[in-house]
Amino acid sequence: MNPQLWIPIACAFGMGMAIAGVFFWLVRAIDSVPPEDRSWRDRPPLAFRLLWWPLRWIAHYLGPVLSPAYRQQVLSKLRLAGLDFSLAPEQFVAARLLCAAVCVLLLDWVAASFGRSVSWWLLVAALAGYAFPAIWLRDRIQLRRRQTLKTLPFMLDLICLCVEAGLNLTGAFTQAVAKGPAGPLRDEFARVLRDVRAGRSRMDALHTLADRMNEPSITNFVAALVQAEQMGMSLGPILRAQAEQRRNERFA
Repeated sequence: MNPQLWIPIACAFGMGMAIAGVFFWLVRAIDSVPPEDRSWRDRPPLAFRLLWWPLRWIAHYLGPVLSPAYRQQVLSKLRLAGLDFSLAPEQFVAARLLCAAVCVLLLDWVAASFGRSVSWWLLVAALAGYAFPAIWLRDRIQLRRRQTLKTLPFMLDLICLCVEAGLNLTGAFTQAVAKGPAGPLRDEFARVLRDVRAGRSRMDALHTLADRMNEPSITNFVAALVQAEQMGMSLGPILRAQAEQRRNERFA
């Protein structure tokens, strides 16, 4: 065989071995990710479910890198958006990185189709893709706040009617969840009931509700309930006053 043929053959063999090594390392890295127990978690949003497997793999290796302060910051925003039982902080950060990579690949494919060079625009696409999930999360928080303030007076009226009809507060919450309008407030009351069934005290579950939503109207409502429970006051007039105050605030 011509000695000059050995060089391309050796290069091809080395490239093949490198590709095989990378593929073997990638398979081992994916296989080492443990399965996630989601029996007690809520379903993530649709866009996250479509990319769930690569998102979970990235999040597994990204988790140890995130600082506790940053994890807590992301968790607080997920809690305000009602996603703390759907996504972990590292999964949301992994979604931002994955979205940035998808935007870069998409722009590169479109530019290659038209024969254009977009080297600097790839950085812009990466930054836009990384920022998009954060913008979506901010909009979701604002939407939940508007829906909460909209449905709060009616839900308080419903709870007040149930209490005045003879039900205790837990039973009134159960009826509000069953009969109330769909929205984030009904979901949050359902979580309160879930916490109570799990063994937490009712007041502790209500305090967790106020901390989770971080909304002044909800905080005032919880504080009024706690004060009424501690002083043995009737809940009916307090709930009716809370509903009237929330309705006046919304009308104003």
